[in-house]
Amino acid sequence: MNEVPTFVTHLECSLTGERYEADRVHNLSRAGKPLLVRYDLEALGRAVDKETLARRAPEFWRYREFLPIRRSENVVRLGEVMTPLIDLPRIAGRLSAREILVKDEGRLPTGSFKARGLALAVSMAKELGITRMAMPTNGNAGAALAAYCSRAGIETFVFCPDDTPPINVSEIALQGAETWLANGLIDDCGRVVGGGVEQMGWFDTSTLKEPYRIEGKKTMGLELAEQLGWQLPDVIFYPTGGGTGLIGMWKAFDELAAIGWIGDERPRMVAVQAAGCAPIVRAFEAGEEFAERWEGATTYAAGIRVPAAVGDFLILRAVRDSDGFAIAVDDTAIAEALAEMARVEGLLLCPEGAATYAAYKQALADGRVAPDERAVLFNCATGLKYPLPEAGRRLDLGRPVNYAALGAA
Repeated sequence: MNEVPTFVTHLECSLTGERYEADRVHNLSRAGKPLLVRYDLEALGRAVDKETLARRAPEFWRYREFLPIRRSENVVRLGEVMTPLIDLPRIAGRLSAREILVKDEGRLPTGSFKARGLALAVSMAKELGITRMAMPTNGNAGAALAAYCSRAGIETFVFCPDDTPPINVSEIALQGAETWLANGLIDDCGRVVGGGVEQMGWFDTSTLKEPYRIEGKKTMGLELAEQLGWQLPDVIFYPTGGGTGLIGMWKAFDELAAIGWIGDERPRMVAVQAAGCAPIVRAFEAGEEFAERWEGATTYAAGIRVPAAVGDFLILRAVRDSDGFAIAVDDTAIAEALAEMARVEGLLLCPEGAATYAAYKQALADGRVAPDERAVLFNCATGLKYPLPEAGRRLDLGRPVNYAALGAA
């Protein structure tokens, strides 16, 4: 008997629609594309209502009917809180904007939204009997994998580009993963992981190469809808590397509509990339269905430095179907946005989160977003996990304090 109510019927190739059996270990479909988890939504809608949901603990496991875990002992927890929506009244006033909200994912375990996807991926790996997992990472995903796998008793191997932020590398290693630095980008590290599946016996947990990280990231959309009283915002700015969260939220909105919890209105989905690595933006502007690999990728926002995304066509579909757009911002604009947000609102974003604010300002200026639209910006990690500028001036306590000079530049 299932201990956790679940309504999974099958898995489905996101490109061809081919069906795959649930409760089996899967990577990509035979077409080489991500698999999506499908549910009996009619039965799901009968099993839970909004009032029941509201009485549950404020964690993303409150959405258990929407998730694939079948047995409660396989749920791997590290304290997955609902993340806050933070209003930006001072910045909104400066920009003459109606409402700007930041969904601050840095409050999750391991300090980033990667905890959502990896909590589900690792829980399902435990349920399916997987004992060794591996992934490429630019930092935060590897940290989440290491933490949840240690919690679950699963062995981990993590491969990082050699310029991954040192705090991320230390975090990954300290939380139990065999941690390697490679002289390449994240997709180069991905080839190492894929090439070692047979010899090393690990499960390839690369972005979208297993079906369940989407389900974890989907909880961002479920949570956002609930926090806004089941009224979705006008526009969502999402930092897009692999794009799992954007894809997951779009899936969540479809499922909520199917059970009648929201209407047909959808937010415009905006994929935010760095100018030095913008394959989705280039494909969107060219009207392409798939995105070519971005050569020479470079940006200090490491989490969105993904030259090629397995789910490129799913990102582009969500953006186009929502009447959204893809936008690139340069590193200077990202750094300025990060500093402005910290100085004006007291909110320390990560560089990828700051990219969404830079993109919002750019879109507001060029008319792609209107001032009266309610906008949600996703901050995907705490800014404390990234290098910060040196600061502070010296005060010699061996001499009388010149208080008049303390405020001088």
